Amino acid sequence: MLQVEKVTGGYSLSHAVIHQLTFSVTNAEIVGLIGLNGAGKSTTIKHILGLMSPHTGTIKLDGNSLKEDTKSYRSKIAYIPEVPQFYEELTLWEHLELTALAYQIPTETFLSRANDLLELFRMQRAKKWFPNTFSKGMQQKIMILCAFLVEAKYMVIDEPFVGLDPLAIQAILQLLLEMKQKGMGILLSTHILSMAEKYCDRFLILDQGRIKLAGTLQDIQLQLNQPSISLEECFYKVVND
Repeated sequence: MLQVEKVTGGYSLSHAVIHQLTFSVTNAEIVGLIGLNGAGKSTTIKHILGLMSPHTGTIKLDGNSLKEDTKSYRSKIAYIPEVPQFYEELTLWEHLELTALAYQIPTETFLSRANDLLELFRMQRAKKWFPNTFSKGMQQKIMILCAFLVEAKYMVIDEPFVGLDPLAIQAILQLLLEMKQKGMGILLSTHILSMAEKYCDRFLILDQGRIKLAGTLQDIQLQLNQPSISLEECFYKVVND
């Protein structure tokens, strides 16, 4: 379980962006993290990844914090950022090789997974190309390929669909469902609420750095006393309050 417990944090001790966040992501589920721009979604994700330290509260993966067992914590989590981050001097294939080395993926497993992913995302012809020659969507695919290559126990995804073509979106959704069936716990931040409603098991509605509603769609509908409305309608009711 990924467990976030009473976490308050931000970019400086004098200015908290997120406040008293408590939630979990268990094995074999997709949890949707939704909110307006500036609601604290990316800040929450940075705290989970260890890129920022909470002012108060704890974040644990399978009972251990990043400080308690750094190697185990990092090895269990994969990440797809909103903005592609890559090495200009490495080809797409070399990015995959570097990821395999970092996560100690056996060569045979690496070759099988990498080639399957390249085929699924129609990137075989670009495997020896440098990413600064790619379109934004192709650069995002580097991040997606590297993250799914790992098949980590948990995955954190921040707005993965920006710039992707429809076939790539279909491919990533297919992979998310496959990884969920294999037991992966997934935290997915997205603005595409209709997609979140279809693919996520539970939701966290974040507003001004606080979780306003959480649970399944049915749970959220009951909390709003609106048993038949969509996730999008639930969201509007929360942020317009």
